[in-house]
Amino acid sequence: MRRYTLFAMFMVLLVLLSACSTASRNTGSDKDGKNTLYQNIQKKGVITIGTEGTYAPFTYHDSAGKLTGFDIDIANEVFKRLKIKPKYIETKWDGMIAGLDAKRYDMVANEVAVRSDRLKKYDMSDPYIVSKAVLIVRKDNNTIKTLDDLKGKKVGQSLDSNYRKIAESHGATNTVVDGFNQAVDLITSKRIDATINDSLSYLDLKKHRPDLPIKEVYEEKKATSNAFLFRKGNKELVDAVNKALADMKKDGTYLKISKKWFGTDVSK
Repeated sequence: MRRYTLFAMFMVLLVLLSACSTASRNTGSDKDGKNTLYQNIQKKGVITIGTEGTYAPFTYHDSAGKLTGFDIDIANEVFKRLKIKPKYIETKWDGMIAGLDAKRYDMVANEVAVRSDRLKKYDMSDPYIVSKAVLIVRKDNNTIKTLDDLKGKKVGQSLDSNYRKIAESHGATNTVVDGFNQAVDLITSKRIDATINDSLSYLDLKKHRPDLPIKEVYEEKKATSNAFLFRKGNKELVDAVNKALADMKKDGTYLKISKKWFGTDVSK
């Protein structure tokens, strides 16, 4: 009889534990009973954001040394609306996504292209900018005019760049660079033949350094969407960011920021 009594008590305990677990899930806690990432961010009032800080006009330092750029302005406005302070952690592009995996920061704001392989592993916000890839060569280079002309040529692209995949798919050999500026330096010094990058970034570079002996020879017809990047499974945070982005577009704030940097609406 004692054995059956102990068994009955054990079953009651299991039912109680299951009920507690269900209650925990219903209050917005995760499977370990801990707060979600968004709840922790709200509690601290700070979100950490990985960014490059060397990629004008999206994320870079102005003449006074202040971190600025289109992506920075968009992220600042998003979290101002969410009453959360953004704290930026600067890192090189090639290690940026690995830093997100390692939880060095909560998200990435660095004109990250929306790709199917990324969407399998990460959460991404609704796109906040679209851009086109352009092929850039030295001004006196007359042999490269299209992507097909890259076969057997040397390009300079970041290791995890969407543009590296494009160049290599057309037969180019890649030299890994830290960013766009280094690629341009390698072109002007004739150590590589070309680079592929964002059309808006190229125009910004030429605006500030018109003397550079480089030129655009090809622009991709299809635009690429770009968005904020998050670790998988943070729906609350992504939803909050998406709502802020939608509100910014609705009330004209997004267009104001877009025109400040590009003179036009770059969301479409």
